[in-house]
Amino acid sequence: MPATALLPLIVWLSVALQAQAQSRAPALVFHGNYCGLGNNAPLPPIDALDAACARHDACTPVAGLPPALCNLRLQREADRVSRDPRMPDDLRALAGLIAAGATLLPFDPRSSAVVETLSPPPKPRGRRITG
Repeated sequence: MPATALLPLIVWLSVALQAQAQSRAPALVFHGNYCGLGNNAPLPPIDALDAACARHDACTPVAGLPPALCNLRLQREADRVSRDPRMPDDLRALAGLIAAGATLLPFDPRSSAVVETLSPPPKPRGRRITG
């Protein structure tokens, strides 16, 4: 599924998130206690994906947008869960969806000027020839 297919959902979530920040609406979580709009704190996360969502919630201001690096960390952690063969298939599928959606989440551009790359630079191959 292309990431652009998730755009309407992401736009809806960002609007709903702002509306929730302005009201005391109940949390709209779709997995565990932290994945979704709001959370069910102080309940503990139920698994690795929920723990990633809890960390994302913890670095998001109450009435604002998270820093770009916060969304990047959610994307990486959810992607890691989606690739873990020890996890159940349904959790891996949901983690893949969250990882894809995290790349489209709105963020506060003022909170982080530099966003690190998603992967480290490639390692050199072969012998180094000096001359």
